[in-house]
Amino acid sequence: MLTGFTAALLLITVSELGDKTFFIAVILAMRHSRLLVFAGVIAALAAMTILSVVLGHAASYLPKVYVHFAEIALFFAFGIKLLFDASRMPTSSCDAEVVHEAEAAVKQGDLKLPKNKNTLAILTEAFVLTFMAEWGDRTQIATIALAAGSNAIGVTAGAILGHAICAAIAVIGGRMLAGRISERTLTFFGGFLFLVFGVVAAIEGA
Repeated sequence: MLTGFTAALLLITVSELGDKTFFIAVILAMRHSRLLVFAGVIAALAAMTILSVVLGHAASYLPKVYVHFAEIALFFAFGIKLLFDASRMPTSSCDAEVVHEAEAAVKQGDLKLPKNKNTLAILTEAFVLTFMAEWGDRTQIATIALAAGSNAIGVTAGAILGHAICAAIAVIGGRMLAGRISERTLTFFGGFLFLVFGVVAAIEGA
C-alpha cells in the first residue's frame, strides 16, 4: 500500500505541475473565488483518479504476465517520451503552448456559461474543464498502470493527494509561480521517474 501511495504521489505531483490542468486552475482562480475553483478542480481530479483506479483494478484480473509487461512498457514508453519532449523544449520557464491551450479551454468554457456566474456555474466550469483536460492525459494512464500492479487504495490516496497539492499551488500562488516553473526541468524529472518505476516494476516481477 505504501509503495503505491508513494509512487502515485511522486508521479502525479511532478507531472501535474505546469500541466494544462494546472494553468486552467491558475486562470480560473484569477477570475473567480479560489475556494470554489479549488473545490471544482479537486472534485474533477478525484473523480478521474477513482475512475482510473477502477479501470486499473479491473485490468489486474487479466493474466498477470500480460498486465506486468504492459505496466513496464507503459512506464518506459512515457519515460522515454518525456525525456525526448524535454530535450526539445525551450529553456524558458513554462511552455507557452500549454498556457495557450489552457487559455483557449477556459475561453471556450466561458462562452457556454452565462456572464454572471453563480456558485454552481463556477464549480461546474472548474469541474468540466479540468475533467476534460485530464481525460487521456499521461497521469491518467500512469494511474491506471499503477493501480493494475499496486494496492488500489494506496494509489488512490497518493494520486488524490498529489492532485490536491498541485491544485492548491495553482489557485493560491499559481500566477506568481507560473513564470518560475521550469517545464523543461519538470518534464526531465518526470521522465526519469517513469523510467525508475519501470525498472522497479521489472525487478519486482522478476
